Amino acid sequence: MKKITGFNYQNEAPGGAQKYILPHLSKLLSAKKVSGKILDIGCGNGSMARALAKEGFDVWGCEWDCNGVGLANRSNPGHFTVWDLNDPIERFPWNDFAAVISSEVIEHLFVPRNLFLLAHRVLQADGLLIVTTPYHGYIKNLAICMAGKWDRHHDVTHDRGHIKFLSPRTLGGMMKAEGFQIEGWKGCGRLPALWKSMVMWGRRLG
Repeated sequence: MKKITGFNYQNEAPGGAQKYILPHLSKLLSAKKVSGKILDIGCGNGSMARALAKEGFDVWGCEWDCNGVGLANRSNPGHFTVWDLNDPIERFPWNDFAAVISSEVIEHLFVPRNLFLLAHRVLQADGLLIVTTPYHGYIKNLAICMAGKWDRHHDVTHDRGHIKFLSPRTLGGMMKAEGFQIEGWKGCGRLPALWKSMVMWGRRLG
């Protein structure tokens, strides 16, 4: 039986989605005047965190893939740790973050609520949460069907692939249910209503 132990990161190269997501993250963090520590949940090999650090942000990260954490720590030692979102959140080693980001991670989680639980625990009062995930909406779903690509879009042979398919309504509903006030969302990549991904942000309540 094949055992999945990670995403098998081999180098520090950015993923394909970073080129159209990074500008939105950078713009939001700047517009919200985030000046404290930022936690990147599911930081992978650290490429997104590294790009934001070059812009002056103090980025830390957690990731379940040991190879990814090792690569991330090359550029900023001690800022990245191995963490499984199924672990008890009270054991998480850090807190007091001004912002939390999570890019193209939630769609891989069996229990996506755990991402919000961790974010809520480590954020300062009124801290900022930014989540990105592949966009799904009626027009895009219809277009995929009409193009005959529905099976390909939900490819069951893709190990480590997407298991959750979120819309602005379902993502926002979960954020609200876990103690966040939604401030906005936008699509990114490709044409409107056919966006590749969406970016949603909000504030920690309580």
